[in-house]
Amino acid sequence: MMETITSEQPTVPPPDGAPNPDEPVVPRRSPLRAAIKTGRPKEWIKNVFVFAGLLFSGHFKHPEDIALATVTFFAFCFISSAGYFVNDLIDVELDRKHPKKRYRPLAARELSERSAMTIAPILAIVAIAIGFAVNWKVGLMVVGYGVAQMAYSLGLKQIVIIDVMTLAGLFVLRVAAGASAVDAHASEWLLLCTGFLAAFLGFTKRRQEAVSELHEGTSTRPVLEHYSLPFLDQMVSLVTTGTVISYAIYTVNSPIIGNQMMLTIPPVVYAIFRYLYLIYDRNDDRSMSGIVAGDPGIQAAGAVWAILAFLLLYVFN
Repeated sequence: MMETITSEQPTVPPPDGAPNPDEPVVPRRSPLRAAIKTGRPKEWIKNVFVFAGLLFSGHFKHPEDIALATVTFFAFCFISSAGYFVNDLIDVELDRKHPKKRYRPLAARELSERSAMTIAPILAIVAIAIGFAVNWKVGLMVVGYGVAQMAYSLGLKQIVIIDVMTLAGLFVLRVAAGASAVDAHASEWLLLCTGFLAAFLGFTKRRQEAVSELHEGTSTRPVLEHYSLPFLDQMVSLVTTGTVISYAIYTVNSPIIGNQMMLTIPPVVYAIFRYLYLIYDRNDDRSMSGIVAGDPGIQAAGAVWAILAFLLLYVFN
């Protein structure tokens, strides 16, 4: 059990300009805005993986399939937001000791724990209902996603390596659900590439957190005690290689257009290298969604990839 810090214990002054984690946070948001913030709508960008099956199966030209994929997207948005509420409820005391996470609505007492415990199951029920409205396979996958999220928050995130593998599995589940929604087959290579990419994002995130805690002298994520920077660098190198190679192999054997898909490799490689550049060279500590939403280079690579993929699959095919 972690001891509670009392006012009698000595504290280390924060660096110049940094917030003191011992000082209470002054509420800044209304309960409604706090609830929306806790649901992390900015993180919904991760759920675009639901559309992978729609795009790569050639179903993007069918309006009804676009609608089904979009509904599935929102099902995963709601179930993931429910998971964020649960996660913040569990970590509320640890978050209050973190120089940045202390500003989360629950940690800052802008949203009551009772309200969070009410909102989380409502979001989960809505998400599951939407999933089953698409079809029973999607409904079960939404349920599985929610269960995995709960297991992650309750303990899996404290187990070294398993924590990142769990997150990778959630990304693969998104792709599989999106394919099931439009009755398409998700290529084994596409699923493998998704898993490697998710592991890449997971290990780079752990490295960001490890560097941040090292510089700030905090310890709010216990699993980081088992992650050394040299080990994380090795893992990032491994999953980066796996991501690039698995995607390259997928493009050589694209189910619809064969090796023509290889034209999409350059923007993918550039985006991955650009992401590593920001983390390693620029010490960017933003979340994945924050980096993607704020970096023009990655945005341009994503746009080029999407345009090329669409033209190859739907115009020139």
